[in-house]
This record gives sequence, structure tokens and C-alpha cells, in this order.
Amino acid sequence: MKTNIVIALLSIAAVLAWTDISAAQTAASPAPKVQLPSGETVWDLSGDWEALIENYGPGARHGTGTNVYRLTQTGSTFHAIRMNDDPLLTKEVAEHGHAPWGRAGSPSLQGEAEGTGFKHVQIVYGSGGRVLPSTGHISEDGKKIIVDNGLYIRVTLTRP
Repeated sequence: MKTNIVIALLSIAAVLAWTDISAAQTAASPAPKVQLPSGETVWDLSGDWEALIENYGPGARHGTGTNVYRLTQTGSTFHAIRMNDDPLLTKEVAEHGHAPWGRAGSPSLQGEAEGTGFKHVQIVYGSGGRVLPSTGHISEDGKKIIVDNGLYIRVTLTRP
């Protein structure tokens, strides 16, 4: 009889421990989504994102930098502004006459979300002088975005 009670208590303890472990693993919830008037559901991209800006190929001389992008979404369309001046901005303009970097408050991305990705997305180069058609990918949990124009600049956004 005592053995049966001990086995039952150990079984209950094991089930409770397993439940706590499974709940901890699923605690990280995906980013929020919004439902459009059409009934389609898209990622809610609004908010501040940590940005890694990588220049490669012909743009490699401009290097790599970081910033914070504030995305604002209305329905499926969105735009982003830079929250900080890039520290290399003055040096790049002095040396090359232009820079891929922008000033705080200048546009950085724009586009339209569709389903779990983008209908279209564009990188806004510099302080808004050029719009670069790009391709983009949103991670399965909606917390990471990679936008690349395929020629010389890639922006990786991560929700903090």
C-alpha cells in the first residue's frame, strides 16, 4: 500500500515538473499580428527595432553600422525612421560627398506587409535621397526582419 502511494506521488511530481518545463519552453510568444479590413492577418511591425546596416559589394567602403529604426504601420503599409544619427555620417560625407547613413528622423524603410512577409519593401538610402527596391524576409516568430537590395546594402532588424 505504501509503495503504491509513493509511486502515485512520484508520478504526480513528474507530471508537474514536465508541465513546468514545457510551459517555460513555450513562454516566448511570437510578435503580435493585426487583422486588416480585408480579413487578412499580417505581422504588426510597429515599434522600435535594433538595426544592423551592412554595406557590401560596391558599397563595402561605407562599412557596417547600427541604429534603431522606429516602424509605424497603418493597415498593411509601413515606414521607418532612424532614431539616431550615425556616428560615421560626417566622416563619410567629408570623404565621399555622400553616405548611406542618415540623420535621426530621416526615412530608412518603407513598404507593405502581406501575410507573413512583404508585398514590397524598399530601403531608403541616406537621408531619403534614394529609394532602393529590395526583397525582405520576416522570421517565423515575427521578431527578425532581413531586407536586402541585392546589390550593396542589407538591413537586419531585431525586436529588442
